Amino acid sequence: MRGSGVGGLFGAVDDATGNSWFEFAARAGHAVSGIVHILIAYVIVRIAVGDGGNADQSGALSTVAGTTGGTVALWVGAAAFVAMALWRLAESAIGVHATEPNTPDDEGASSLLDRGKALSLAVLYFAFAWTAVRFALGDGTSSGRENAGLSARLMGSGLGKTVLVVAGIVIFCVGAYHVYKGVSKNFMDDLNITDNPAVQTTGVVGYVAKGLVLAGAGLLVGVAVVRADPSKATGIDGAVKTLGTAPAGQILLFIAAIGVATYGIYAFVMARYARM
Repeated sequence: MRGSGVGGLFGAVDDATGNSWFEFAARAGHAVSGIVHILIAYVIVRIAVGDGGNADQSGALSTVAGTTGGTVALWVGAAAFVAMALWRLAESAIGVHATEPNTPDDEGASSLLDRGKALSLAVLYFAFAWTAVRFALGDGTSSGRENAGLSARLMGSGLGKTVLVVAGIVIFCVGAYHVYKGVSKNFMDDLNITDNPAVQTTGVVGYVAKGLVLAGAGLLVGVAVVRADPSKATGIDGAVKTLGTAPAGQILLFIAAIGVATYGIYAFVMARYARM
């Protein structure tokens, strides 16, 4: 846990991160993320062989919802995502790797950037949890369709188009960062193990694959604005299906499926070995 000297609300947050059950629940969020990515990879394979589907989180959760016990699994997944979101909120307040002692890296601009990323991840995991709850209640819809609908409304004004362009740039940059993190192997800094070739290979392949898909989704948002075509701004699903229309698209889809599944496997590594 963090060192002493943190008072009031921050002290309570620091105490909460010392609870082993809270940490276990947050780690479960990584495991659920791994399952979701593997299911997305499964949907990509289905698209490659012509069976269709939505290659995004909504498609993965829809697959779970259609199985025996799927509703229970969705509620469990939502709870794990909430736990991870709360953990990220805690990190945004007291610093990342909340269970570890304070270090000089916990101060200054670098710390502020890390806390900002933790806050962004908290919002993302809350969104994941909400989506899982909607599917558990039988009210889930395609993320791609929702994104296209929102994009259509935003394209009705100059400000809306600007918002879309900025969103596309942000998504592209997040994807580029994933690629960089994979190639540089900086993801190993997030783990409490070192010099493990299998883990390194899994992380490199997974981060690069996910990064390329995200970057493609960001580019498509820009294309949607230029062409005034909201159907292009459908997120990861749109990027995957656009990839499928390229020369040797089926082969590329199989490669993408392997990459996304590999990221899912890496998420299981995070569930066990992530620095919390």
